[in-house]
Amino acid sequence: MKRIAKLSFFYSMLGLFLGAFYREFTKINGFTGKTVLSGLHPHVLVLGAFFFLIVLLLEKLFELTKNKNFNKFFITYNIGLLLTVIMMAIRGCIEVLNIGISNTIDSSISGMAGLGHIIITIAYILFFLILHNRVNYADKK
Repeated sequence: MKRIAKLSFFYSMLGLFLGAFYREFTKINGFTGKTVLSGLHPHVLVLGAFFFLIVLLLEKLFELTKNKNFNKFFITYNIGLLLTVIMMAIRGCIEVLNIGISNTIDSSISGMAGLGHIIITIAYILFFLILHNRVNYADKK
């Protein structure tokens, strides 16, 4: 349970940092338009901090970590979320700095962000399979 709580705290701090980064980075660069950077703060808080707070509660109720696939879910989800957040940050900084990039690099950034979303989706499926397994186990007690 400690590692889940610590991870939730990590994502809380990262989300707060990214919110401040968005505000200050756009202010310093005189940017007033729309940017992907504005979505980093809520993405990290909801998909990271709040999600793992919910996982923590479910762990207390159903002992999710006793499922043999929990570590696979845990690692997969974090890889997917961090990849997505990193690609969003790169895209947002490019927008704010108005850096001209080639279609190849633009497509690569989009592709990597898409891969991050796919990895998160796989982790969600794994999570719900784990949850289903542990709820069934708890019902049989």
